[in-house]
Amino acid sequence: MEISDEQRMEMSVAERHCLPPPSSHGNGDADVEADVEEEHLWPTKDGPLPIFLKFENVEYRVKMTLKNPLTAARVAFTSQARVDQGSSCKHILKGIAGSVDPGEILALMGPSGSGKTTLLKILGGRLSGGIKGQITYNDTPYSPSLKRRIGFVTQDDVLFPQLTVEETLVFAAFLRLPARMSKQQKRDRVDAIIAELNLERCRHTKIGGAFVRGVSGGERKRTSIGYEILVDPSLLLLDEPTSGLDSTSASKLILVLQRLARSRRAIITTIHQPSSRMFHMFDKLLLISDGHAIYHGKARDCMPHFASLGFAPEIPMNPAEFLLDLATGNLDDITVPEALQGSPDPQQEFFRSQVIRHLQLKYRQSAAAAAGSNRTREPSEQLRLAVRARNGHRGGGIGWLQQFAVLSRRTFRERAPDYLDKMRLAQAVGVALLLGLLWWRSKAGDEAQLRDQVGLIFYICIFWTSSSLFGSVYVFPFEKLYLVKERQAGMYSLSAYYASSTLCDAVPHVVYPVLFTAVLYFMAGLRRTPACFSLTLLATLLVVFTSQGTGELLGAAILSVKRAGVMASLVLMLFLLTGGYYVQHIPAFIRWLKYVSFMHYGFNLLLKAQYHGHLAYDCGGRGGCRPLQSSPSFDTVDLDGSMREVWILLAMALAYRLLAYFCLLKRISRTPL
Repeated sequence: MEISDEQRMEMSVAERHCLPPPSSHGNGDADVEADVEEEHLWPTKDGPLPIFLKFENVEYRVKMTLKNPLTAARVAFTSQARVDQGSSCKHILKGIAGSVDPGEILALMGPSGSGKTTLLKILGGRLSGGIKGQITYNDTPYSPSLKRRIGFVTQDDVLFPQLTVEETLVFAAFLRLPARMSKQQKRDRVDAIIAELNLERCRHTKIGGAFVRGVSGGERKRTSIGYEILVDPSLLLLDEPTSGLDSTSASKLILVLQRLARSRRAIITTIHQPSSRMFHMFDKLLLISDGHAIYHGKARDCMPHFASLGFAPEIPMNPAEFLLDLATGNLDDITVPEALQGSPDPQQEFFRSQVIRHLQLKYRQSAAAAAGSNRTREPSEQLRLAVRARNGHRGGGIGWLQQFAVLSRRTFRERAPDYLDKMRLAQAVGVALLLGLLWWRSKAGDEAQLRDQVGLIFYICIFWTSSSLFGSVYVFPFEKLYLVKERQAGMYSLSAYYASSTLCDAVPHVVYPVLFTAVLYFMAGLRRTPACFSLTLLATLLVVFTSQGTGELLGAAILSVKRAGVMASLVLMLFLLTGGYYVQHIPAFIRWLKYVSFMHYGFNLLLKAQYHGHLAYDCGGRGGCRPLQSSPSFDTVDLDGSMREVWILLAMALAYRLLAYFCLLKRISRTPL
């Protein structure tokens, strides 16, 4: 087969960058061979396959709905945004351009609110809608197949606090690395990353959090980086990685990034105000002010560039501090160019805005001159390897059952301290003992004694409904950030996560009710027959599972800790009042409420488990023994009726969980990280 001159040139460029030669489009056999070749090359010993990132004229607008006209006018005035019928459109990025090549670190600098993080999210494919401009990865637009080639480290480390460093990386490796790799190969990959990021000393230490002691800030940040480089990404994006770290730890972290960049990775990081030493570690710099770029080029050339424009520090100054002063228009201890010397007082806001506009104008002029001179790449340099659509399926992810198994182990390991909490055990056993003493060997000989025993049964409903409802309503709000992060990385399907979470939470919701019932049942003198005990336990478990499903539904629909708790309290009060103990004869116009209350069905089922209509009671009364069904306590309950409540509770438990899953699917897809 003959090779054209253009293909020969592309092959020479590919060899120069350690890349396999490009395949011919439209040739099925060539595509298969390229896939096999990439399977062999990934993960590579020399680093990931490179990505050349280029972005031009990137603009981003965000719409803000403002119902208050005064607020809309104020926002429009302060942000120079256009207000149209109550909606404010804020222009965040205004024509940003830049590039980064493999082996380089590009630093995004600028004052707070300048658009650094927004640009980083756009480059990582984390934002959609309202974006204009051209962003190409090896001269190819972004596609979902690039997701596995881009690592994104957020400013806040989203890591499970109860897991150790090693466990965090091992579980991530099992979920993210290809199915063709064995478990031992994945563990070896984790060991290599721990060694590369110098995490050996803390590999068995918990990540920690607000209530759990754990690793230091620098170690936590390196763990977050390790979490992302597990899959050998070609492009690594970091949002304020040095935030909250001391100067020494921050410098060590940048050294780690330099080592990662040497393995053919392109790295982009936002950074606020680095030290002088850190600043000179960056290869490129993109300085942003009010959504505009005012410098893009080599970091070491920025000071001479601004000196040529007439801006130079009058005293020894950290380059980063000097650049941030320029980006905010603050020229204290900085020389003023002739074009601005006749301006008003430098302390006035108007003068600062003039400085920023002057810098923006000079940058546009220099960028236009550079674009017209020599920045056109030859066709042979348009490298396409890293973004072909089929690469999104490289290696193949693990199947649903494997995802479920890994997530179940991780979930149980993370929530084990809560499942095995001594206070939780003490609560279940302690309340059972207290109730057993209060209703010690209770009887149903007369109406008063029967009423007391019915009160105990209703309290069992209340206790397990509230315990299960509040135990599950906070699960998804607390894990929202972890779920959003891992879903955006494409680590697993939401159904696998939801199934594993529900199954793991079901374990304590079975163990503790069984202990509770075993302690209370015989102390309280309830009917000692195997059938009655078994049916009572079944009814209690059904109440627990339905309450758990209700809590999951509320948590998934709201995804806010505070609001979910308030809503759970309202639902509990509603179900409690319509359960059938406090009010048996509810007015007709509101009677439908009891038919949506699972406490109503759970209470009726517990009564049927304990009593039968033909049993006699109140034998010492004037009229002699009476059947239990004649008691006013059972006016609305047919004690000898069918056990349809079992099927109703099962249907409710299933329906609530299905609704919770779909609510979670809808809310998570709309929740930004």
